[in-house]
Parts: sequence; C-alpha cells; structure tokens
Amino acid sequence: MGRGRSKYIIDGQFYEQMDGVAMGSPLSPVIVNFFMEDFERKAIEQAMHKPVCWFRYVDDTFVIWPHGQEKLTEFLNHLSGLHNKIQFTMEKEEEGHLPFLDIDIYIKTDGSLGHKVYRKHTHTNLYLHQNLHHHPANNQSLLP
Repeated sequence: MGRGRSKYIIDGQFYEQMDGVAMGSPLSPVIVNFFMEDFERKAIEQAMHKPVCWFRYVDDTFVIWPHGQEKLTEFLNHLSGLHNKIQFTMEKEEEGHLPFLDIDIYIKTDGSLGHKVYRKHTHTNLYLHQNLHHHPANNQSLLP
C-alpha cells in the first residue's frame, strides 16, 4: 500500500519490504484504513456515476448502485484500474438477497432492507471445545 521501504535482518540475511505494510504490526490496520479511506474518496470523486451508499469493513464493501448493470461494470473496472495492487470483485444481489460479512441482507416486501445471520453452505457448526489445549483467550471466548 505505502511506498516506503523497510529493511530487516533475520538470521543474518537482509530482507527488504518493497511495498505494503508489515504483517502483524499493530499499526498496519490503521495505516491501511487511512490509505483505503483516501483511495475510496478519490475513486468515487473521479467516477462518472457514483453509488448511492458505500460502506466498507476491512476489505468488504457494501454498495447500493442505481445506474444499471453496464455502468456498474464500468465502475468496477474504474476501481480496479486505479492501483496495480488493488483489485475489486463483486457479488450481486440474487433473488433479493446479498451476503455481506456474516449477514444476509434482503429486500422486505415493503421495499426496505432487512437482515439475518448468514452462513455459507460450507459452514459446519463446529467450534473449539473449551477443554482442549488452546490459548487461554480462545478458551475464555467459549465459556457461556
């Protein structure tokens, strides 16, 4: 994301990070979020047609688009063409439903939006057993 280069020495071997931010650094999510907010603002300002709403959580974006499929494809291409390391993909509403994160957003009969928990068809309902050997923070999250 960023243009700065970082140099690291690990076991006597030199490594240079050419692009992006350091994985695992507590500052990385903040830096990436600042970058993406600026990226989104510029991308939407430059677009010929703009979404009615644009909500992002990390790398998932919820967009309401009123300009038709052809203009939506143009907008997706516009977004993906702005930075050589950022490519956008799209899931469209099907039969009035759109999965976003772990939520199924759907159109109610009155035209408003509703939501319910969404699980992918691969979801198994299997979770960690609290008596197994896991990090204490993970075990704590399993307690009732």
